[in-house]
Amino acid sequence: MDNIGYTSLTRQSGLMREMQTVANNIANASTTGFRREGVVFSEYIQALAPGDPSLSMATANARALDLQQGALVQTGGAFDFAIEGAGFFLLDGPDGQFLTRAGSFAPSAEGELSTPDGYRLLDGGGAPVFVPPDAQAVSVAADGTLSIDGRAVAQIGLYAPTDQTDLLHRDGVRFEAPGGMEPVLESVAILQGFVEGSNVDPISEVARMIEVQRSYELGQKFLEKEDERIRSVLKTIAG
Repeated sequence: MDNIGYTSLTRQSGLMREMQTVANNIANASTTGFRREGVVFSEYIQALAPGDPSLSMATANARALDLQQGALVQTGGAFDFAIEGAGFFLLDGPDGQFLTRAGSFAPSAEGELSTPDGYRLLDGGGAPVFVPPDAQAVSVAADGTLSIDGRAVAQIGLYAPTDQTDLLHRDGVRFEAPGGMEPVLESVAILQGFVEGSNVDPISEVARMIEVQRSYELGQKFLEKEDERIRSVLKTIAG
């Protein structure tokens, strides 16, 4: 296969990956704390010997997260928290520590605030947040201070990746920061009785899906025409 074929196939592969990403965004338009994703296209250039034809093609191996604030939805739940500003909640579970913007929690059987799938919410020191089983009044201040029956018992931790571009989407609404993370102390607040919705704009995503689909169809037609051209050349040579 010549360079034209390789270039077209890698472009088609990237468009397919982008289509899958857009479809996932649309499917999670109503998921609490979901962050919209995009695909980053870049150019790959192969170092060849002098005089050889150039080899350049597009790749789409990187994903970009949209960290724009989602809409805040009031729930009235005592253990529903939304972050206003930058930062993430820090979770601890069987697979390690993760960041999330989904702030719907509930006390576990052990009294630790946890997500519906069992990941524990951590405080500013990296310890689980404990709520006594006999707690009556639960309140959370804007700085994350958790008070039970008027007595401060913990401060919910807010963290951010050291490098914003280093944030990786693992599954659902959980993210990992391989380059490390640091506490967020300024220009951020926690709101009790609210959760943050998805930051996906369904209309924009549907429009993008149509655009990607048309680009893919054009690429497919180009490959078919190129295949016809090669077959015609081979027939002429063979004849």
